[in-house]
Amino acid sequence: MKKVALVTGGSRGIGFGIAEHLAKNGFNIAINGVREETLVGDALKILRDSGAEVLYCQGDVSSSKDRVKMVQKVKDHFGRLDVLVNNAGIAPKERRDILETTEESFDQVLSTNLKGTYFLTQLVANWMIAQKKSNSDFAGCIINVSSISATVASVNRGEYCVSKAGLSMTTQLFAVRLGEFDIPVFEVRPGIISTDMTAGVKEKYDKLIDGGLTVQKRWGYPDDVGKVVAALALGNFPYSTGQVIMVDGGLAIPRL
Repeated sequence: MKKVALVTGGSRGIGFGIAEHLAKNGFNIAINGVREETLVGDALKILRDSGAEVLYCQGDVSSSKDRVKMVQKVKDHFGRLDVLVNNAGIAPKERRDILETTEESFDQVLSTNLKGTYFLTQLVANWMIAQKKSNSDFAGCIINVSSISATVASVNRGEYCVSKAGLSMTTQLFAVRLGEFDIPVFEVRPGIISTDMTAGVKEKYDKLIDGGLTVQKRWGYPDDVGKVVAALALGNFPYSTGQVIMVDGGLAIPRL
């Protein structure tokens, strides 16, 4: 029986790149997104053409009711969940200096990027523990997609940086708590990735990359992140729980 992966924010950008690689590697896929299913039909078709059974779970991860609903939908349809990929995330609607950040923006970003992810992980972790107790061969894992912003300060979007830094600690906390059940938890930390979220700052980062921002002088792509997540989901790093895998073209390497 095929393993099942739930990818939040999986119908576009990095999430879709992840879903594609999981589908190609033999997983059935549950996709979460906030848009109506009719608006993500093309993405779902591509995944199904890869041979995966695909379930769409519409919902907002910042909503407690939606989180329960999406997990129940996966449970009712597949009866199992082997991999959770916490990818859903938002940027501030307006980039503002931290001296001018609004509480509304802070709350909105953290509700999705951190609070929603934290409590979805809690919900899924308890289900994974139950699966492990009923089947000792169960081999699940949780993968959190954060950002270089977890450690690289951007003073014009402080709320985003704080959310990703919190997600890094969330990874460590759940890695420690789930260790006794042999359920590893990983953090994948992308750098400058070409998606619709970064389209508005393309010219800025084109210049920075050309000037040496990254060791590898190119943008990253969802495909780069997807390959890493698939390797983790397949169990190729069984003794590395709690670790951070950088997908940033060497951006975070300290250099003189």
